[in-house]
Amino acid sequence: MKLVLAPMEGLVDDIMRDVLTRIGGIDWCVTEFVRVTSTLLPAKMFYRLAPELHRAARTRAGTTVRVQLLGSDPACLADNAARAAELGAPGIDLNFGCPAPTVNRHRGGAVLLTEPELLFEIVSAVRASVPAAIPVTAKMRLGYEDKSLAIECAQAIERAGADELTVHGRTKVEGYRPPAHWDWIARIRESVGLPVIANGEVWTVEDYRNIRRESGCETVMIGRGLIAAPDLARRIKAGEEAEPMPWAEMLPWLRDFFEQCRERAEGSAYPASRLKQWLGQLKHSYPEAVDLFEQVRRERQSTVIAQILASHK
Repeated sequence: MKLVLAPMEGLVDDIMRDVLTRIGGIDWCVTEFVRVTSTLLPAKMFYRLAPELHRAARTRAGTTVRVQLLGSDPACLADNAARAAELGAPGIDLNFGCPAPTVNRHRGGAVLLTEPELLFEIVSAVRASVPAAIPVTAKMRLGYEDKSLAIECAQAIERAGADELTVHGRTKVEGYRPPAHWDWIARIRESVGLPVIANGEVWTVEDYRNIRRESGCETVMIGRGLIAAPDLARRIKAGEEAEPMPWAEMLPWLRDFFEQCRERAEGSAYPASRLKQWLGQLKHSYPEAVDLFEQVRRERQSTVIAQILASHK
């Protein structure tokens, strides 16, 4: 049984990965996607989204970080996968699930689920470009507009040599609207021989038990649920007796996160916007986050926000 922190563009960056993996329970992470078009990207592009590559591709907690690529050109993706491997990526993940309209318009992410043979070509090229010891994995949704090609896409990914497949239990059109179709993840798992990781709509320990039971998958990837409840993975690992992390324990992690954001971009809107973004998610689990969000929502000065955080109980 493994728990994976999902890649989420603009939300799970290296600072968030650092904090969440130190809270505990996460077995590995996947970066935000590296956008690949028609060129071999310079090393700095990989380091920008995966600075953990400077530390043997691990967070400070020692959690492995795999690099995700997004694009539609098999040869170019293969070249960039090879570069990521040279820089120390312990795994290459391919994004066939991003629902963002801009990404899809540029033939990336979930729109590729309308072309199973292209999925095969991409995975085959990437698999051939990196050493055999480095896993090549993929993340897909159940389809673009409907689920009619879901099994064909999964089988194409397997046939091309992928080592694992993560399935988010919704189509692109369904977005993030409940429910996630865990029964469809089970259908895909039963149609392929490679390990399948279940993903979608896991917010609680009970959700985790249910997705495992309905999908039949041993490994689960969690995204927004871990942002809203940062100790969720730790509680899942601890078992039924584990109590949720109280707000008093959450606050130091929030301050740590904010200070790291300040170190990266003091004087910009980045620290304030990132804190407000996280508080917006934490409101799902902590009533106290609602009050703190209201205190900082109109504030832009990092020094003032830091004072509010320091005095908050």
